Amino acid sequence: MTVPGVSGATVVFALILAALVLFVTEALPNDVTAIGVIAALVLLEPWTGVDARSAISGFANPATVTIIAMYMLSAGIQNTGLVRRLGIHLADRVGGSEFRALVATVCTAGPLAGFINNTPVVAVFIPMITDLAAETRTSPSKLLLPLSYAAILGGTLTVIGTSTNILASDFARLLIDGRDGIGMFEFTGLGLVVFGVGIAYLLTIGRRLIPERVPVDADPIDEFDLEDNLAMMRVRPDSPVVGRPLDELDAALGTDAALGTDAAAGTGGDVRILQLRRDGEAYAGPDSAEPVRAEDRLVVHGTLQAINRLRETAGLGQLLGQDVTEETFEGTDTDGTLARALVPDASGYVGETIAETGLAEYHDTTVLAVRREGELVRTGLSELSLRAGDLLLVRTTPASIRYFTDAGDLLVADETAVDRLASADAATIAPISDTAPAAVAIMAGVVGVAALGFLPIVIAALAGVFAMVVTGCLRTADAYDAVSWNVVFLLAGVIPLGLAMDRTGGAAMLSELLVSTADVLPLLAVLFLFTVVTGLLANVITPVATVVLMIPVAVDSAARLGANEFAFLLAVTFAGATSFMTPVGYQTNLMVYGPGGYRFGDFLRVGGPLQLLLAVVTTVGIAVGWGL
Repeated sequence: MTVPGVSGATVVFALILAALVLFVTEALPNDVTAIGVIAALVLLEPWTGVDARSAISGFANPATVTIIAMYMLSAGIQNTGLVRRLGIHLADRVGGSEFRALVATVCTAGPLAGFINNTPVVAVFIPMITDLAAETRTSPSKLLLPLSYAAILGGTLTVIGTSTNILASDFARLLIDGRDGIGMFEFTGLGLVVFGVGIAYLLTIGRRLIPERVPVDADPIDEFDLEDNLAMMRVRPDSPVVGRPLDELDAALGTDAALGTDAAAGTGGDVRILQLRRDGEAYAGPDSAEPVRAEDRLVVHGTLQAINRLRETAGLGQLLGQDVTEETFEGTDTDGTLARALVPDASGYVGETIAETGLAEYHDTTVLAVRREGELVRTGLSELSLRAGDLLLVRTTPASIRYFTDAGDLLVADETAVDRLASADAATIAPISDTAPAAVAIMAGVVGVAALGFLPIVIAALAGVFAMVVTGCLRTADAYDAVSWNVVFLLAGVIPLGLAMDRTGGAAMLSELLVSTADVLPLLAVLFLFTVVTGLLANVITPVATVVLMIPVAVDSAARLGANEFAFLLAVTFAGATSFMTPVGYQTNLMVYGPGGYRFGDFLRVGGPLQLLLAVVTTVGIAVGWGL
């Protein structure tokens, strides 16, 4: 039963406002917010006009199913090893030049992102670009942001380039009479112009605006400001730790067990033993069973207070002038290595505390520090809940690196650490799968069949997934693991929100407001206004949510103005697919945020001019190519 005086549009706008607040503040994960939207729409059905069947219609939407299939197809291509092999060959050919490294980065990642999901492209390229930066004596900050931007720009080349393009194609089918979606290469011409202008900006103006946040050849100990959290201690002959196996000693520290004196239990469980050094040899802690001897050197990690307590109670002497550096771990023959590891959006560790992840217990991995949104966290790590985009400095092992790489829970952002798994031979580091020809042929078939109109994109993509599984290019488990289910739930949740806007007249109200600007602005300026507003929203509330909310408004506004409805839909599509101004605007921006050491304002400084430039290019390009 409705409340008198409260319109359905008012209720829907209030719900949208609440969702926007949650999207911006990230008080809840975006996909959880979307699920809440579904439930709220049904609970408020008398006002929203959305019943239970309509509320879950987003899960059966062709765009949602197509996006799921494209994630799986991208995984099949990823498994071939072709993308990584390409990156290694490019790294061999830049000849130590920063500019050539930048050109190789943007001109390779961009076109690839036009056909396979840009998230795995960036995931593969991050460690290679980091290593490439070291080879060319370049700050990785100068290359990682262009990597993300190029991958975003590549998404404008084809309909399958981004999830927002696929979503826009379905909206074109539903909202514009006589249209059966958008052709595979229908806007590729405009996409090439946008891509070309964007790349030219990155190679000139953008190159000069990008700061060097991470110094060239930065020691990770210095980069994460860990000088006070790592120490090398000498074991005195009268120390109670003499004779204790390293793993038993570390376990005692972790549980506050006695070390032989009543006072020794005061370390608070905040100290880990990372390495034992003796006569030029080293044993990786904390799981080595090597007994501790007098005069051994122990490399320990913890808070300054905990390290000092350990020194006093365990009969250890701190070695002045013996700083712990990356060379401490890399310069000796042990299984231990330092690495930077990124928490991807789809990681199973997101939302878990570091203690809950079991990294130390099950994967011989100690988290030394966390970089989050430009801030460093070095204390209280065990109780820190991980978020997507966190950059961890870890002491880990090659076996664990292999596990993280295969499972996708952590993305190791140091190519040198990954290369410890194998020799420097490209064929060994990045072997090409026997199924590569079949996988490439299947992907080409999906694109070709959809482009020629033989099958709808959604059916062609599903058939491609079937073919990849049958031919052994993709395991069923890998296919499901490849899907970013948070994106799927976000999409399925905001689609019925757009439906509620339409049924309650909310979209029409916004259209009237925007149409009124035509009284004082020419039609081209109104189109530009849609492009700018969409771009700003996409940087804040995610591109998917923005496109769902803005496309119906844009199409309705065009109809009221007697303008080209498809032109207005394209303006929203391109603006939604190009989010450069915030690290949270697009997933690839978040992925390079930590490894590049960027600050929030860096995205605004570099991405702001690019966003405005492309808004102008897109508006003019649409007016010339499709007319108003």
